Amino acid sequence: MKLSLAASGKMLLTLAMVGCAAVLGLHLWSYYMSAPWTRDGHIRADVVRIAPDVSGIVSEVLIHDNQTVEKGDVLIRIDPERFRIALDQAEAAVAGAKASLDFAKNELDRSDSLLNSNVVSVSRHDELQSNYRKADASHQAALANLDQARLNLERSTVVAPVSGTISNFSLRPGSYATTATPVAVLVDAQSFYAAGYFEETRLPRIRPGARARIDIMGASAPLYGHVVSIAAGIEDRERSDSNGGLANVTPTFTWVRLAQRIPVRIGFDDPEAARQLIAGQSATITILEGDDAG
Repeated sequence: MKLSLAASGKMLLTLAMVGCAAVLGLHLWSYYMSAPWTRDGHIRADVVRIAPDVSGIVSEVLIHDNQTVEKGDVLIRIDPERFRIALDQAEAAVAGAKASLDFAKNELDRSDSLLNSNVVSVSRHDELQSNYRKADASHQAALANLDQARLNLERSTVVAPVSGTISNFSLRPGSYATTATPVAVLVDAQSFYAAGYFEETRLPRIRPGARARIDIMGASAPLYGHVVSIAAGIEDRERSDSNGGLANVTPTFTWVRLAQRIPVRIGFDDPEAARQLIAGQSATITILEGDDAG
């Protein structure tokens, strides 16, 4: 009798342990296969590539690498002498065009007063009208060139379009800056966000507005945010198309099919804390559900 009870107790204990192991295994399977979390997360920020709108020799550099700047701060100055000369030439051209316009206007006015007395022929009057229109067009073109010269002189001073931090900067006075060629990189301080690359099998449990926990590698405390949006599409690496041609699909199929990674944008609840981050840092992102979401 005692042996039977002992054997029954061992069997019940074994079954209980097997049941606990099964429940734990099911929980771990659900957590690792479908729970909305990923270790493939990064801190991202918008990057503004600073490029001058005019070409010329850099005369002043007022910033240095990793410097924090505010919107409107002067970054560099391109030698303005050439643009000042062009402005003087444009102002002189405007004065000349205005004199020609005034002369043509006076000639036309005299012609108008004498047209009815047959002192001026109709063909001569038409010629003076044409001269006036040409002088007016030349004057308008001179004014446009003057505006362009003023704009070029103004754009020779390059300012920060947003507040942020200058990164990977090495420009020095004497360098030649070319139009539309970046000379500096500015990380926008107001644009930090977390990008989580979630497996597609986890997306059914992710919704815009859901709370998220961001554990940044090396940080002592997590940050919190919310799901802003989910990417609408990713690149299909098994297919390449060309305009006007048929789809080019790679004729291969792998037996092990890995879940695709879909980018999910996470906004920070505390923007000031996010400004202390570094774009590119690694993070683990967890979408909070149930009681954790509170």
